[in-house]
Amino acid sequence: MKISILGSGKGSNARYLLSEFKSGKLSKVQDISLFTDSEDSQFLKLASEFRCNAKLVPSPTTSAFIKGQHEADWISTLSGTQPDLIILAGFMKIVGINFINHFDGKVINLHPSLLPEFKGLNAIENAYKAKATRTGCTVHWVDDTIDGGDIIAQAGVQILENDCLQSLTSRMHAKEHFLLSQVVCAIADTHTYKNS
Repeated sequence: MKISILGSGKGSNARYLLSEFKSGKLSKVQDISLFTDSEDSQFLKLASEFRCNAKLVPSPTTSAFIKGQHEADWISTLSGTQPDLIILAGFMKIVGINFINHFDGKVINLHPSLLPEFKGLNAIENAYKAKATRTGCTVHWVDDTIDGGDIIAQAGVQILENDCLQSLTSRMHAKEHFLLSQVVCAIADTHTYKNS
């Protein structure tokens, strides 16, 4: 199975999956490629460190949505690697309907909340400020709604009385790494997708 990971930031989930892959724990995965929309992302450095393919697809605007020629560029770039699974992990853009249709049943997203709670940006901070006692992370199929596709798996994280936002975020990232790795292994083992 060939995997493409899309992200905009530090790439901690990509780093974890690459580490698992290099150590042989993702035995059914043949290749992992990285893609980012941001020159400031750590994705290009990760690619150098782990000796994997990486590509910058810069956004022509500050819009949160990928559409028009930019969407066509993303579809063309990703199609070149023939991915079996596309993972949105810390990707700060909203993919368009043409993208979703082109890669139908192959795109999953990692979101830092127990959906449907705390959709959208700043989910960890929003859960913390809301004084929730429990949050978590979700991996779901991507459809044309924001954080609204069919849920694949979730993992909960208790918000402790002595938590600060930083400590909660740290525990959330650890849970994200575990959950995403488990989902990737499960999909790789069955090599089935939402609409197959």
